[in-house]
Amino acid sequence: GKIVCTGARSIKDVRTVFNKIINIVKKSGVNVPKKYKVQIENIVASAKLGSSLNLDLIAFELEDSEYEPEQFPGLVYRMDNPKVAFLLFGSGKIVCTGGRKVKDIQTAIDKLSKKLKKIGALAG
Repeated sequence: GKIVCTGARSIKDVRTVFNKIINIVKKSGVNVPKKYKVQIENIVASAKLGSSLNLDLIAFELEDSEYEPEQFPGLVYRMDNPKVAFLLFGSGKIVCTGGRKVKDIQTAIDKLSKKLKKIGALAG
């Protein structure tokens, strides 16, 4: 069988939840292997940049971005390396999804920040 865990705030929380679930499954009489693999499929991170974003400028300047404010208020920006997707909002809030490691998310946010500064969409 397969167990999917969503909504955990940390990898430590995932391990704690899995241990509890495994104990419940064992108590119900199911044979559970002594070793099992926990695999991170998707990490979602959010941040507030502290200043507003000009989404029209970003959509014009960044390739691989989609912005249709009539459909959705955020700009979607896809990055290939690391392979993640961002949602950027005019308020300065960003959401990053798709990373499999915390380092992927950190690298992606650093790269995005540099790109936004380069095009003048982020002060500082």
